[in-house]
Amino acid sequence: MAKAKKSKSAKRSNSRSVVKPRTKNNAGKKISTRGGTPDPTNPKRVAAILAKLDEVYANATCELKHENPFQLVISTILSAQCTDVRVNLVTEKLYKKYPDAKAFAYANPAELEQEIRPTGFFRNKTKSVMGASKAIVEQFGGEVPRTMEQMLTLPGVARKTANVVLGTAYGIPSGVVVDTHVLRLARRLELTKHEEPKKVEQDLMNILPQNKWIQFSHQLIWHGRRVCVARKPRCMACNLELLCHSKDKTV
Repeated sequence: MAKAKKSKSAKRSNSRSVVKPRTKNNAGKKISTRGGTPDPTNPKRVAAILAKLDEVYANATCELKHENPFQLVISTILSAQCTDVRVNLVTEKLYKKYPDAKAFAYANPAELEQEIRPTGFFRNKTKSVMGASKAIVEQFGGEVPRTMEQMLTLPGVARKTANVVLGTAYGIPSGVVVDTHVLRLARRLELTKHEEPKKVEQDLMNILPQNKWIQFSHQLIWHGRRVCVARKPRCMACNLELLCHSKDKTV
């Protein structure tokens, strides 16, 4: 039996019933609708995310064990493509043998390579560790620099390492640490659409209060390790669930 054709009036009625997503805010400016969240970086939503993170991770901090800024430099270099847990196991013995920058700067490269081998990429990391240590000894009198510009002169130190050290060791909000967890969760929460760490950091610096730059990274890293894990996020246990409209939510 042939299907009856819909009348033109019925088609017009159906088309009028479709609600299009809002693409402008109250000021008439265009807003983003990616991921299903209108205007995802508006200050009220960002403040709500920060409040939720504070509820659960008020005491979040860097999980790399260290006793001073120099040890944090070394641990952060070693943490590239390696877990903090493994780095902490390696440095527990390492810092007993090499107590300061001078000890690392003039270490036996072959021995150091084997001692940090479990962290991966041990040859490149050995060059970075020894190079950064030598620069700290010879250019900065054995003291870890306190500015981004000076930190970036150290071999093996890029913005991520510099931000970790300046923020955690000195309490200086020089930027936002963007590791794999921060990058992944910032995208899930639609706080950035970029994938390049430098651009993600710039986006986050633009929308976060500067007094939150340090803590935000620690909180997002903790959240990424404990709840919003990469393979199967535990959305039922997430207090950000109502603020998150990621396509791969498990609820």
